[in-house]
Amino acid sequence: MNIPQSPPELMDLVRKVSPPERFLEILGTGRPLVRGKYLHWDELRHRRPPKDLTLDEWWLVTKSARSTSREELPLLQESGSPFYFVYVAPMRQHLHEIDQSFGIGHMPAVTPPGLDAHGRKHFLASSLMEEAIRSSQLEGASTTRARAKEMIRGNKPPRNKSDRMILNNFHAMERIESLAEEPLTPEVVFELHSILAEGTLDDPAKAGVFRTEADEVVVELFNSVETAHVPPPASQLPTRLDLLIEFANGDSIQDWLHPVLRAVILHFMVGYDHPFVDGNGRVARALFYWAMIRHGYPQVKYLSISQILREAPAKYQRAYLLTETDDGDQTYFILHQLVVLIRSIRSLEEYVQRKLHRARDIEKRLKGVPSLNHRELALLSHALRHPGQAYSVRSHQSSHRVVANTARSDLEHLADQGLLLRSKQGRAYSYVAPSDLEERISALPAA
Repeated sequence: MNIPQSPPELMDLVRKVSPPERFLEILGTGRPLVRGKYLHWDELRHRRPPKDLTLDEWWLVTKSARSTSREELPLLQESGSPFYFVYVAPMRQHLHEIDQSFGIGHMPAVTPPGLDAHGRKHFLASSLMEEAIRSSQLEGASTTRARAKEMIRGNKPPRNKSDRMILNNFHAMERIESLAEEPLTPEVVFELHSILAEGTLDDPAKAGVFRTEADEVVVELFNSVETAHVPPPASQLPTRLDLLIEFANGDSIQDWLHPVLRAVILHFMVGYDHPFVDGNGRVARALFYWAMIRHGYPQVKYLSISQILREAPAKYQRAYLLTETDDGDQTYFILHQLVVLIRSIRSLEEYVQRKLHRARDIEKRLKGVPSLNHRELALLSHALRHPGQAYSVRSHQSSHRVVANTARSDLEHLADQGLLLRSKQGRAYSYVAPSDLEERISALPAA
């Protein structure tokens, strides 16, 4: 991966237009999009311009069209110039699609239908685990998904730094929903970093505090030692964080911005400012989730944007670099992140459908097991849709209108088969549906 080539200076291009009056002739011919795409100079320079324009003129009229419709943000580049974006048609289309499938007032099939509160809690835990794992892997954690999930589910101690990163990420994701009930503050940002950085820094005192000038933090180019980004000096961080927090909480009419755009821009700015010695990407993604939940998209907690980002990490970094090399135009990063968000929504929907089909297949498999009676089949069918659900003799007795001995016999039989996990609750036993129930059923001998 290479750093994108910076565009030529616009005033230099204006001076090159000959004769000078030609500038006024071509000025209104540009559009923000180039054949439906928001191209950076690094991409446009490899394309053939319209027949009546030179390449330089093509970029000049394109940038001029973008400048007339740009929306400046109350967030600054290191130079002091404001960041901005252009509200182009693809952005509006992506936001509409997100609102239609995942927004306020819509209840898409992002969790299997029929789940009660307990089932949704289990499904959410799986989603939080996935984002915790993928976000940490995006920043170098090497633990496998299977090992990481076993550690979290079994409440096992982390074995190494990679394990610790993932466990910290999981705890941070759990914390975000309650933090989203209140406005963002510096204390919340520092708390999130403390959670994410615990036990992973060379100097533990660096958790939950700004980096200093002595820390010399830079961002390297993906798969390279070349410097891709030098963040603003540490002396600017308190002021920059104050501006960012004011932006994150903004909801008045005069500064209204689509909530998803606000969340994406918040994500960008934490990565740009890099306020901490390490873990900035994880903080940026955590605050994206905070902003989405805070501003009316609670179902985002079922998504893993890091799963999509990890598929193409170089494109993620390039989206930052396109903005930095083109005068702070965040349109590039916003468009990239909106596509990532849509892809993660579609990925979740596909996953849910696979789970539903899998549950139906397992139910068919159950009907071919001769050792199970109709009550046990009904309980297992319910358990497939409610992972982690606990059953008791009383609940089973009530559901099937049988005597206590019959209910107990059913539950003990399922526990002996390894299909329920037996545990003592006071004087009585509780029978819990294991998280790998599908696999256990598949291993049963058929008729």
